[in-house]
Amino acid sequence: MKRFGRILKLFKITILLIVLTVIGCFIYVKMSPKIVINSANNIILYDKNNKSFFKGSESKEWVGLDHISDNLIKATINTEDKHFYKHFGFDFLRIGKALYTNIINKSNNQGASTITQQYAKNLFLDFDKTWKRKWDEMWYTMRIEANYSKKEILEGYLNTINYGHGKYGIENASKYYFGKSANKLDLAEATMLTAIPKAPSNYSPFINYDACKERQLQILNNLVKNGVISKQEKDDAYNEKINLVGEDDKDNLSSINYYQDAVLEELKSIPAIPSNYSEVKGLKVYTTMDYNAQSILEKNIKESFPEESPLETASVIMNPNTGGIMALVGGRDYNKSTFNRATDSKRQVGSTMKPYLYYAALENGFTASSQFTSEPTTFPIENNKTYTPNNYNNKYGNKPISMATAIAYSENIYAIKTHMFLGYDALINVARRVGIKEKLDSVASLPLGTNEINIISMTAGYAAFANSGYKVKPHFINKVIDGNGNTLYKAQDEKELVLNPSLVFILNNILTATYDSSYIDYNYPTAISLESKLQHKYALKSGTTKSDNWNIGFNKDLVCAVWVGHDKNEELIKSDYKYAQNIWYKTVEEIEKDKKDAWYEKPNNVVGILVDPISGKVSSDINKNTKLVYFLKGTEPQDSDPTFDEINAKNRES
Repeated sequence: MKRFGRILKLFKITILLIVLTVIGCFIYVKMSPKIVINSANNIILYDKNNKSFFKGSESKEWVGLDHISDNLIKATINTEDKHFYKHFGFDFLRIGKALYTNIINKSNNQGASTITQQYAKNLFLDFDKTWKRKWDEMWYTMRIEANYSKKEILEGYLNTINYGHGKYGIENASKYYFGKSANKLDLAEATMLTAIPKAPSNYSPFINYDACKERQLQILNNLVKNGVISKQEKDDAYNEKINLVGEDDKDNLSSINYYQDAVLEELKSIPAIPSNYSEVKGLKVYTTMDYNAQSILEKNIKESFPEESPLETASVIMNPNTGGIMALVGGRDYNKSTFNRATDSKRQVGSTMKPYLYYAALENGFTASSQFTSEPTTFPIENNKTYTPNNYNNKYGNKPISMATAIAYSENIYAIKTHMFLGYDALINVARRVGIKEKLDSVASLPLGTNEINIISMTAGYAAFANSGYKVKPHFINKVIDGNGNTLYKAQDEKELVLNPSLVFILNNILTATYDSSYIDYNYPTAISLESKLQHKYALKSGTTKSDNWNIGFNKDLVCAVWVGHDKNEELIKSDYKYAQNIWYKTVEEIEKDKKDAWYEKPNNVVGILVDPISGKVSSDINKNTKLVYFLKGTEPQDSDPTFDEINAKNRES
């Protein structure tokens, strides 16, 4: 009996301590400074000309609770937090039930966040699943409940929640999905909108209509269960034919959503930016976006593909002198897929890997005229194995060709011979120096782009060629200022000279051979169809695999990279290989319209020599076809230079 008494006493003390703790916390949050929720998480994004293109929760579409459909309010409360009006920010009964369910099912699927908790998370915090983040969320939930009415909390929540496709707030979402204001939503429309926030990328009716309808039915059944609507009302709402609009009243670029997502991801990675945005009373984020370039890129992507085509694309335009990303598209249609292929995917890069190899060759004594024989070749490799690559369409010159010709045709045999001659580390070393961080296998096939690399990484790598040898850090954000005008972050110039500018000049000029008719012989340059279409001078390289097609080109002003393929790596058909090239040339030409060529001045230690472009030999009087090609002084070809004849495995005089 005494033991029972001690247990009862201990229980009473525990309950008293809990009550005192809750009272103490309540007094503390009441005495704490009031959180200004209407300015917290007020993030505004600006392009390079200081024009805003995203306003976060500062949206002009904020509407009062009295101007939101009662159907939407009831659906939201009964779905997200049916005890909203009865708790002080936390539903302990629901928390206990969720814990029990997760333990029994050995999962973490059941959540118990209240509307206030979700509002606190949306307003102030990132989404890292750390104990500190959960602790902060708890305190902000209590501070919100202590200082604001339930009506104010619910109104703020509905005006800041993410409804997908870059639409924050119920008024924005209602107009986007249904072309009407939030106060006019019927039960069917309201329950469909309520279905989306749990996972916008999955439950948007534009992305997965069936999944959205399935969740809508769950919400309607829940409303029947809670006595909010009748079964007949449920059936009528579920079967109602809904007119989905999917358009803004204002003329916005849909691809900006991909850019916006990338900016917000970078923002979270900057240590100087607090996760508690309420401390800074909103943020002004000045980005590197060139709105004109973004508009041109989106237009050309939309116009290039047939509407029914299953192909996807990613494209990046970068300022090579700063690393600032001027434009980015992560897919053909953000409304259908929010997956950002520009930031979050890696693909085989094909022959766009070869310029890194040929820079390594120039650094190791090769010149634009250095020759290897174009012929079918089997290479002995490690472990007594062999490797037999093929040229595209199995076209071979069966004669010595110059490096410039090899680049023009994207010759695989020449590339592998160069790679084997230099050693595998030479290519990897150059790629690492210009900023390629992805895994690179030390294998014979590496120059053919067999490794997967992200498109931003490849664009930054080519930027080192475009800016005459400097490694730059790709970034979206130039500057961040808080609501008090304090500069929290400013991007630093991180240019580092990693390549020889004179050799880069030589390589850049060789890369114009890809669309130069001077190199027509037993084959055609890979981009010969562009010769008559390009009004400006660019360095250009394409890359193809069975499932990937790339075009990356540049001048002093910009680097533009375009990838086209299927998300699930299905093989491309012949007609698919035209899209990346078309998008690339139309985009760069439109951006550079009415501008002078942004090309490179010849360094003093470089000379130009007229040569036969195919062989690389000095031109003679009988040569009908000549080309001005550049060399370091002292390395230019001479008439007496021997050519290594691999067919007969011996040197012969020219």
